Order: sequence, then C-alpha cells, then structure tokens
Amino acid sequence: MLGNLGPYPWYSRIDLRGSRSFLAKVRRLVLGCAVSGKLNRGVDCGAGVGRVTEGLLSHVCNVIDAVEPVGKFTAILDAGELKKTGVVGGIYTMGLEDWHPREQYYDLIWIQFCVGHLNDAQLVELLKRCRAALVPGTGICVVKENISTDPRDIDMYDAEDSSVTRTNGKFRGVFEEAGMRVIASDLQTGFPKDYKFLPVRFYALRPKNPSPDSRS
Repeated sequence: MLGNLGPYPWYSRIDLRGSRSFLAKVRRLVLGCAVSGKLNRGVDCGAGVGRVTEGLLSHVCNVIDAVEPVGKFTAILDAGELKKTGVVGGIYTMGLEDWHPREQYYDLIWIQFCVGHLNDAQLVELLKRCRAALVPGTGICVVKENISTDPRDIDMYDAEDSSVTRTNGKFRGVFEEAGMRVIASDLQTGFPKDYKFLPVRFYALRPKNPSPDSRS
C-alpha cells in the first residue's frame, strides 16, 4: 500500500499538500526551528499503513516513529521500504491512550484523524504527555481533525463506531486544559464542495509558558 501514494485516493494528495503548506508556515513561527532542512525526529500518531508517514513526515524528519493500534497496519509499516532504510524508527502497536513517549524527544508530533475515539479526559492526558515529549523551545505538536458542523455548536457522536467529532471550541478547551496553546490554526482547503466533507482544521500547539528563545 506504500509506494508513490499510488493506492491512495485522489483526495490524499490535497490533504498532504495542505499539511505541507501549514507545517512550513508553522516552522517559520518558532524561533530556533529550522525553516528549511529536516527536523531530527517526528512521530506519526494514528499512522495507519503510513500514508502521512510517507507522504509528509519522511520529507521533513530524519526519523519518524509510528503509533497505530491495528497490528496488520503496523506489520505493513514494519515490512516497508521506509523501515528498511531507517526512516521509520520505532513502531508502537497500541492506542494513543496507552502511548507514553519519552520526554523532550520529538521535534514534531503529528496527530491526524485519530482522536475521535478518545474521550475528552483521554485526549487531555495524551496532550499532556505530548507536551512533555516535545524538544524544549522548538518542538511542535500538530493536531489535524474533522470539526463538528452541528448547527447547535456541539460535538457530533457516531453511534456506529463510537467516535466523536468535536467543535473548534471543544478542541481549544482541551488544549487549554492540557497546558498547550495554539500558535496557528487553519482550515484545510482544496476539497471539492460537492463532496460535502466535514471541515478539517489544523492546530499547531506549543507548551504554555514557552522558553525565552521562542517567538510563539
């Protein structure tokens, strides 16, 4: 399923293009974070078979770890070319609620389309661990998720897969509770309107009370 993104749907290219643009913007906001060249170590949270690992993170990080609860997906990652060449580092077959990363370890934590299966308390605790896992001064955490379109401005629940699509306000409250602050936020653009996809929003997060060497 890896290999020049051939098996991935057409909208994956739009998704990845938006992610590259947003990340480039965010890197310019953090003093000391290299604007060009690769970051040292990143992690793909909810990695699946490695679509984002391959299509985005392998181009901006020297080594990418992967966290994914489905064993058949991590087996694909483990057998893939990126693992053989050392671009993919540690592979953790577990849910994010059970993942405890090393402190001060990651230059970039990328969390995309996977926190809908965590309740609010689990998400807060995950982000607290991510906050501690960021390299001091320059580490960045990006959350990219669907946003609720309920006209009452409340979270939307899917009874079939027991997932939640949160509102923008809910996400921001969770980030605040976890001790993270939003340094940039954008909507993903480029998807055809007639497909009626849920809005997708990026949040770039840094710990509160930053060190003096950060602009953000």
